[in-house]
Amino acid sequence: MALIRLSLASLWNRRATAALTVLGIALSVAMLLGVEKVRSDARGAFANTLSGVDLIVGARSGSVQLLLYSVFRVGNATNNISWQSYQELKQHPNVVWSVPIALGDSHRGFRVMGTTDAYFEHYRYASSERLRFADGRAFNDLFDTVLGAEVAAQLGYVLDDSIVVTHGGGSIGITKHDDKPFRVVGILERTGTPVDRTVHVSLQGIEAMHVDWASGIRIPGRTVSADQARSLDLAPKAITAALIGLNSRVAVFRVQRFINEYRQEPLLAILPGLALQELWDLMGVAENALRAVSVMVVVSGLLGMLTVILTSLEARRREMAVLRSVGARPIHLFGLFMCEAGLLASVGAAAGIAMLYAGIAIVGPISAREFGLPLPLSMPGGYELSLVAGIILAAFIVGAIPAFRAYRLSLADGLSMRI
Repeated sequence: MALIRLSLASLWNRRATAALTVLGIALSVAMLLGVEKVRSDARGAFANTLSGVDLIVGARSGSVQLLLYSVFRVGNATNNISWQSYQELKQHPNVVWSVPIALGDSHRGFRVMGTTDAYFEHYRYASSERLRFADGRAFNDLFDTVLGAEVAAQLGYVLDDSIVVTHGGGSIGITKHDDKPFRVVGILERTGTPVDRTVHVSLQGIEAMHVDWASGIRIPGRTVSADQARSLDLAPKAITAALIGLNSRVAVFRVQRFINEYRQEPLLAILPGLALQELWDLMGVAENALRAVSVMVVVSGLLGMLTVILTSLEARRREMAVLRSVGARPIHLFGLFMCEAGLLASVGAAAGIAMLYAGIAIVGPISAREFGLPLPLSMPGGYELSLVAGIILAAFIVGAIPAFRAYRLSLADGLSMRI
């Protein structure tokens, strides 16, 4: 305890340099733990987005691309699936349920997805959690829409509000389907998944919006009102992807091979878990690069601490001599410097954790709103605590260098005058 009190008094006497050292260590700890938290929370958020789906079917492309645009609303499909092909796949004896998905339009930066009632019945996230309505109901009219929680919260929508869908993606739409507005009839509870940032309409609603469009542009001289669209045949011509549930896990690879070898058009069926693992493999290089940068920042912080202690050592030689003259042994001087290094690292680590959680409290809501990545405030796990312990241990190792030099100082060296 005497060494700790002496170390605290010594650090307080050099509080300016000590504060800068603590700040450097705190920033490095916050960065290292922040990278790990974002990485783990991102993996958890992605893994919790979809549950209970055996296969995802889309036009033939890459498995990661299909996963991203069908589940995470990232990117666009290279092609569509014909409605006839989807109906044939749906009739496969091993298929228990299927959910068609049609993408391509947007509303004020949020994706618009066409689907059926099966979506609200069969879609699961996290540990088989069902979609629940915070208010309202599912759509049952041609121009009904159900909003994700983030869409409603960010844009301030309530039930019976009218919204206009924009043709194509983007936050600023040039061409709008303003002649066929939709009415909000339901708002989903928050899920922490891309569902929160999605505007849901029926497949027939998607077709109704585009009855007077062709090749992405409005047909000149042809105008079909919303009332006129109701009397038309609005059977979908194509969809973007489909989520499929099977009657047996044993049949997964058999049905996947059937779809991948489908002769009518080139299709691709993927297992969500395998595609997600492939995505993590692709992201592994970036994750390792971020880790390497974080480690280098930690090393820089520890080297800064070493520099400060070594620089102060020469100015403190007379202080060491006075301590020796009042009975302090060389081992006490060694312990004093080791204690100072440990205190700087421990206070810096604690400050780094505090900075991290303060940053999460500020950035977390923005991350969830803008990127669909929730960053919950949770206690550090065993891995994070082991990283902090490793940093403190490394500080003790680094602190041993000036401590060993102080150990070798002698009373005569401290009191002698140099010319």
